[in-house]
Amino acid sequence: MINGSFTKKKVGTLTLGEKLRKLRSDRRLALNEVSRVTRIQIGYLESLEAGDYDKLPADVYVKGFLRSYSEFLGVDEKIIIKLYEKEKGIKKNLEKSKNPEDPKAKIEPINISSFVFTSRKIIFTFVILAVFTAFFFLYKEIGNFASTPRLIIASPAANAEVNGNSVFVEGITDKDAKLFINDQPILVNDDGKFRELITLQSGVNVINIKSVSKFDKETVETVSIKNKAEEMVAGETANNEENREEGAVENDSKEIQMEIRVEPGPVWLSVESDGNLVFSGTMLSGAIQSFRAKEKISINSGKANATFVKFNGKDIGALSQDPGAVRGATFTNDTKY
Repeated sequence: MINGSFTKKKVGTLTLGEKLRKLRSDRRLALNEVSRVTRIQIGYLESLEAGDYDKLPADVYVKGFLRSYSEFLGVDEKIIIKLYEKEKGIKKNLEKSKNPEDPKAKIEPINISSFVFTSRKIIFTFVILAVFTAFFFLYKEIGNFASTPRLIIASPAANAEVNGNSVFVEGITDKDAKLFINDQPILVNDDGKFRELITLQSGVNVINIKSVSKFDKETVETVSIKNKAEEMVAGETANNEENREEGAVENDSKEIQMEIRVEPGPVWLSVESDGNLVFSGTMLSGAIQSFRAKEKISINSGKANATFVKFNGKDIGALSQDPGAVRGATFTNDTKY
């Protein structure tokens, strides 16, 4: 083998730690906030984001951490766990290669007949391979630069009708592309697949999915979904109001009831009920979600001034006039408005 025949090429795929850190950074969350919600020690979270797997406990605990972290960030836990297993396997293989069982084992030289393989022929072969490889990568890069990234939406179907207040958007794009759903960044796995829960408003919802290649070429798909739950939601709201009035005396537990509406959207949101994460995802403009708790409800929102709250039947308006993120907005039975 001739020295210098091969060139090292930097691969731009994000590691597990880099993906977790990027998702957390996009949502403007600190590690201590993640630790408080997920109940994972800050030291373990730091090790996960740094890729220091040797500092983590047994796999069964690490996978539990990753499930909680994935749920909190609103991403598919299967993608995160699969990436962890892949990286840990690679690390084990590297450690084995550094510590062979018989390091003093003698490697016998391969006798090559000079009559068949001369040094000139070997050099000529490597030159031809190098030129062919260079042309292949150049052709591939030119093709990538000129073409737009692929974007296939597997679900939901165009003009679909649903009865719920949320829907999963699933599909596939180029593995090195950046994906956005209604301008919100979405995690793409190593195979280019993605899956994101989107909260819907009543009536027709328009979902824009955009894939951007590393050369800033874009592919955009638009899916319209009709949510037929308007009457059902209105009926439930009326029943809740009636039950609140009729059962005000009978309800000794003083259950907290909250309705969250986003306008304008989209807005990333996570909600905790009595310390348990009950929602984490993206809400579209006009979408409404209802929550209940016995003691308290905590809200994290990417846009405080676009997140409107109705607390125990009373409309209290936006969480804040600040257009930035708000974290840990807590409502209890003792909260007065």
